[in-house]
Amino acid sequence: MKIRLNKYLALAGVASRREADRMISEGRVSVNGETAEMLGIQVDEVKDKVAVDGKIVKPMKSDVYLMLNKPPGYLVTAKDPFLRPTITDLLPAMKNRIFPVGRLDFDSEGLLLLTNDGDLANRLMHPSYQVIKEYRIRVRPKPDLSTLATLEKGISLDGKKTAPAKFRILTTTVKGTLLMAKLHEGRKRELRRMFECMGFRVIALKRVKLGSLHLGPLKKGKWRHLKREEVIRLKKKVGLG
Repeated sequence: MKIRLNKYLALAGVASRREADRMISEGRVSVNGETAEMLGIQVDEVKDKVAVDGKIVKPMKSDVYLMLNKPPGYLVTAKDPFLRPTITDLLPAMKNRIFPVGRLDFDSEGLLLLTNDGDLANRLMHPSYQVIKEYRIRVRPKPDLSTLATLEKGISLDGKKTAPAKFRILTTTVKGTLLMAKLHEGRKRELRRMFECMGFRVIALKRVKLGSLHLGPLKKGKWRHLKREEVIRLKKKVGLG
């Protein structure tokens, strides 16, 4: 059966479809020894030989879904040239290569989903599916309701307005003001930059929910496999039921 090259790479656990398209554009992918020049190229799962950076890759037979409670001070990447801690230091050795669905920056913590299911990863990250991500964010000083209303409507970042979001103050202590934040965009360091643009200092940021998936009691730095019903609910949310 023939499938799109980016889907083949996602099934092989190389990257999400979006990242696979980038790799193809960079000339890093070849099919039967020839550099792939078109993003929409179709390949035969059985007959064609696909390579990334000269290494043959093949679709994997089983899907893997892991949830990690990422601690602060870890990079969401496989390797770091400066030898800083990465999430691979926290994960088990696996036969199947898995990749993160979205990102959490170095100082942020919380729920990180990792999988080799390219279809699910692509849809969870794509803004058109509007998958809600929920965070707990601590800031200083305390924002007033007018500020939160402005952030909810959207502000300009890099010349583009942020999508509508929701914010609610939970508590205020000497440590700062803790808020609940919900948004479906996934722009780089979006929440931090939104508050910083309004003159607030972000003390801590933790993701607690991705779509129907809750972080729950999973301890910091620990991981677990998703339950079957959790995978089913995630797929239903993005039309893969």
